[in-house]
Amino acid sequence: MFKLAHISDVHLGPLPPFKRSALLSKRVLGYANWRLNRKGDLHSGVLGNLIDHTLATNPDHLAITGDLVNLALPEEIELIHQWLTGLGAPEDISVIPGNHDTYVPGALRRIIERWKPWMQGDKPVAGNPFPYRRDRGAVALIGTNSGRATAPFLATGSWRAQQDSDTSEMLQRAKADGQFRVVMIHHPPFPNATAQHKRLIGAKRFRRMIAREGAELILHGHTHIVSDERIDGPDGPVPVIGVPSASHGPRLTPSIGRPGARYNLFEISGNQGAWRCRQQQFGYGDGQQKISELADDIIAIAGQNAADE
Repeated sequence: MFKLAHISDVHLGPLPPFKRSALLSKRVLGYANWRLNRKGDLHSGVLGNLIDHTLATNPDHLAITGDLVNLALPEEIELIHQWLTGLGAPEDISVIPGNHDTYVPGALRRIIERWKPWMQGDKPVAGNPFPYRRDRGAVALIGTNSGRATAPFLATGSWRAQQDSDTSEMLQRAKADGQFRVVMIHHPPFPNATAQHKRLIGAKRFRRMIAREGAELILHGHTHIVSDERIDGPDGPVPVIGVPSASHGPRLTPSIGRPGARYNLFEISGNQGAWRCRQQQFGYGDGQQKISELADDIIAIAGQNAADE
């Protein structure tokens, strides 16, 4: 059995000291949003408690699906490097970028320089590592990048032809190797997942790829909500699972605001043709100040014959 933990949208805070000249860009809008909204919702203490709880379950691997920072300030990027170093060995943690990590031109290059040990394949390449593949026993982790620097007031992602082609090849090879394929992408790829200004541009291309090649599990972030959707695969529906922000404080009522911080723990067992995937969700329920188990389900994997699905 392989235990895979999934968190997203860390938005590590508080913001470190930085040069005010850095706000002479799109960052000035993000800074205003952080001061007025995110600063009150996202808490380092909540994140610390969630990480402690996650690691206490002894996962074999941790997937982080983007938005580790807020404004992609150089100081934030360095702070995340320190945070990741303390979190665990690069071979045990797979990271992909989100739109906040690639917030402005040049940010992607900087995060690759500082975070690359945690976001590259088993066979490192020079330059941009995306998409990458990591083999962990029967599980293939495929890390992609939908983050791009965008104009003010936009948080769109992008799924382009070259990454589509490279990811298709990785999915084919992992299937030939008999592996359980986990695709990590920041922006959710299913229809009507977000408002237009936050959508994944090229989502139809991504869905066509999955309809053609298949995957056993797709993990995403971006929306800061609980998400459990399906898109078409060659053998049936493919689960697409999202998770709330890892640093969001608990909400008082179910109807106001986004849910409190959570993580998903997937227990993957079996083999090709008979996979079994159990999903447990832990985090802050509405009105709760302590982390608890919030869900425990078996995920139906398309084309499988596991006896107790």
